[in-house]
Parts: sequence; structure tokens; C-alpha cells
Amino acid sequence: MILANVRSRLGRDDAQLAVRLIARGDDDALAGAEARLRDGGLDAILDDPRLPKALSDARPASHASLPLFSYVIVRHALVHFGEDDRTIADYAASILMEFGLRERARRVGTSDDQTYDALADILEDVDSSDATRAFLVRAHLGNYALWLSGLFPDFIAARRERKGGPDLEYYEEMGKRGFRLAADHHLASQYGMATLFLSISERFGVMRSALNAISDTLLFPHHHSPDRLMRQVANESLYKIAS
Repeated sequence: MILANVRSRLGRDDAQLAVRLIARGDDDALAGAEARLRDGGLDAILDDPRLPKALSDARPASHASLPLFSYVIVRHALVHFGEDDRTIADYAASILMEFGLRERARRVGTSDDQTYDALADILEDVDSSDATRAFLVRAHLGNYALWLSGLFPDFIAARRERKGGPDLEYYEEMGKRGFRLAADHHLASQYGMATLFLSISERFGVMRSALNAISDTLLFPHHHSPDRLMRQVANESLYKIAS
């Protein structure tokens, strides 16, 4: 089961690297960043607006751990669209890290034998007689919809144009449904996930928009199309409430 646990993996080395990246070799900036880390804790450094660009551009950033890079990039993308909940950022970063592994995005668990390619196929299994599997399938429906619609919106648009496939709204509705179903399952309360799943269901759109921005900027920066431009304008106008 995917958990919001990326931030908890960050250690002293991550904190020190983040401080150095923010300072960019300036002694006064380094002293200031170290003071913020000491007084405000790790979040004071992770939330520094200079850190995402430093992680993408600075040479020392090549030594950044995957948890540090994933959390910071997701956190700042979400803040850009007005979502300040750190747990939501943590969970989205966990999806990116987990589903980036080979075949993991198509399975409800790392050791599960069954693979899924379509959201409709996952939906068919949400009422499995096995309670644990039913819970995992419901969460996977939400996770997989967020992964696809968040990181591969241009692929979804191209497939819809060529083959009449579903649009982003379909993926968003399926994702919301998956997280609502997962939140309603009794195991969600047992594992302490019910509130988080319900929140993600309600904020799926802003999470999808934040991941779209990451995809456009970092994964597929050289793709240009009218559909991408229209999506970017729509995302900004609908979800950005803080600048």
C-alpha cells in the first residue's frame, strides 16, 4: 500500500544538501539557511521557493536523493496551485516514486500477479470478496488515475484524438471515485488513511494540475500542442489561488 512517507525518509544529509543548494555558495545565505533549519525545522528549508530551481539547475543537485527531489518538486507544484497540505504532497510524491518502478503502476501491489491497463478493468474489481484486495484495488484506481492524468495528459489527449479514447475529465472522475471508495472501506480507518483518501478525492483536480505542470516542465518540456496550451490555461484559471 502506498503511504505518505517520502518526507519521513529525508535525513540529515538531505537537509544539509538543501541548505547548500539554497545558499549557492554565498556565506551569508548559508548562515541564514542554517538558522532557518535550526529554528524552523526541515519544512522551513523544504518550502524555500529557491529550492526547486536549485534542484533542477545546480551541479550539487546531482547528489540529491530521489525522496528529496520528488517531495520538493511535488510540494512546490502543489503550492503554486494553492494546495498547502504537506501530507497531500507527501502522498503524491510517494505515487511518483512507487509507480516509477518497473510495472508497479499496473499492479495494486509490488507482489501482485495481476496487471491492469484500463481504469474500467480496475473498477470491476473494487468489490472483491477479499476485503484487503478490495481496499487495495480501490486505492489503486485513484492512484493509477492520478498517475496517468497527472504525468501523461498529452498521451491521453493524443489517444483521444486518434482513437476516441476518454478525456482528462474521465480520468479525474474515476480517480475521485477510487479515492472515495477507498475512504469508505473499513480498512481505510484501520490504517489511518480514510481522511487522507477523502481529501485527495476532493482535491484531485488540483493534484492533477500540479503533476501536469511537473510533466510539462521536467518530463516532456519540448512537446508543444494546442491541447497542451489550452490545458495549461485551464489549469491556471481553475486552480491557482496563490501566487
